[in-house]
Amino acid sequence: MYAIVDIETTGSYAAANGITEISIQVFDGEKVIEQFETLVNPGKTIPRYIQAFTGITNEMVADAPYFEEIAEKVFTVLQGNIFVAHNVNFDYSFIKSSLAHFGYSLNVKKLCTVRLARQIFPGFPSYSLGNLCHSLNIQIKDRHRAGGDASATVVLFQKLLNGDAKGAIQSALNRHSKDAVLPPAVPKEHFDALPHSPGIYYFHDAKGKVVYVGKAKDIRSRVNSHFSNNSDSKQKQNFLRTVHAISFQQTATELMAAILESTEIKRLWPAFNVSQKKPEELFGIFVYEDQNGYMRLAIEKKRKNSTPIYTFHYKVDGHGVLRKLMKEFSLCPKLCFMQTSNDACVGMDEGHCNGACEKKELPSLYNDRVLQAISSLTKRPSYVVLDKGLTEDEVSCIMVVQGNFFGMGYLPKNFEITSERAIQEYITPYKDNSTIRALLSSFANANPERIKML
Repeated sequence: MYAIVDIETTGSYAAANGITEISIQVFDGEKVIEQFETLVNPGKTIPRYIQAFTGITNEMVADAPYFEEIAEKVFTVLQGNIFVAHNVNFDYSFIKSSLAHFGYSLNVKKLCTVRLARQIFPGFPSYSLGNLCHSLNIQIKDRHRAGGDASATVVLFQKLLNGDAKGAIQSALNRHSKDAVLPPAVPKEHFDALPHSPGIYYFHDAKGKVVYVGKAKDIRSRVNSHFSNNSDSKQKQNFLRTVHAISFQQTATELMAAILESTEIKRLWPAFNVSQKKPEELFGIFVYEDQNGYMRLAIEKKRKNSTPIYTFHYKVDGHGVLRKLMKEFSLCPKLCFMQTSNDACVGMDEGHCNGACEKKELPSLYNDRVLQAISSLTKRPSYVVLDKGLTEDEVSCIMVVQGNFFGMGYLPKNFEITSERAIQEYITPYKDNSTIRALLSSFANANPERIKML
């Protein structure tokens, strides 16, 4: 049996909204054998635009039952039947969430008439319920009311049953099928094309714009995890409505996937990505000479057209760098602005300041060590990370030039690395950022056998 469902609500996601009307029509494939329909008091004010859209007003639901009063009946009608709706995850998320609030755990198979219609009746300009019914000559009485839309969905579903020459419905009911969990507008072929390999994946909106980029050790499994739960949050429901297509790029290793994800997030700035969407390199270490001739290192915000000798995202990272330099090159904390009080120099007590702050050391001697410190920051190693390739005939190569990420690609398996220039024709350049530098530093420390110095 099929329980064909339609609801009206106070908003677009279940976590903070309520049901105002529900219609369930139990269909045996030929006729409706049971029907349950009622207005529902959502326990909150219905927004004016929703009232205008559905025609359901606050006055209409004032004396209607609260969902708690109908929960047992709703659960009884749905349990044991296949839950069918137009954009099924929307209706299912509301009803499952509402039932769970009153102690009922709904766990039934689902069918989405949007997804089924795209497969069984391809080529229509729109698959919204109103437009689809117009294309199929299905009359809708009381549009945007639960009863009217549910009745139209019954007729639509019967046409889908009759027109299903390739077994799309049975395929969707298969426990391994993704039809019930994928966003309604995403073609199943997009999911079927995803590989079980490392790489990145893109979610696109209706206009093809990338709205999310993710990385994965196993692309197919990771994409599946995005849709395997039916969260009732606003963000998740908005996400499901927005995603219309999936694409991907394979990489040979997880590290390459992580690097590519970072570059793509910062290039595309996708709407649903949160992490890594922040300005790069907010601070820098700058050098200048004071009126007494001493070269001073200072942490300041990086500004347009400024040229720091070293950059970092968090100010605390810069403090760590300066502390290391002070101890390694005997620099004064006062001249590095790490001590701003008028108290005795901490560096002199700790033995790494020779008294430059009190003019006990000549500027020329002190400045020589500052230049050495600067050199240690600017002259960083060049190397490649070599690992498995996409095929057995190649190896993957990530290239770092003077401490900065240059790019990555694939070399012939027996390629002899003689110089940076020899490698570069195989390398696709990418823009460097602090996230990638951190990834590479961590990987190099943990996997020295994968590193070849240039």
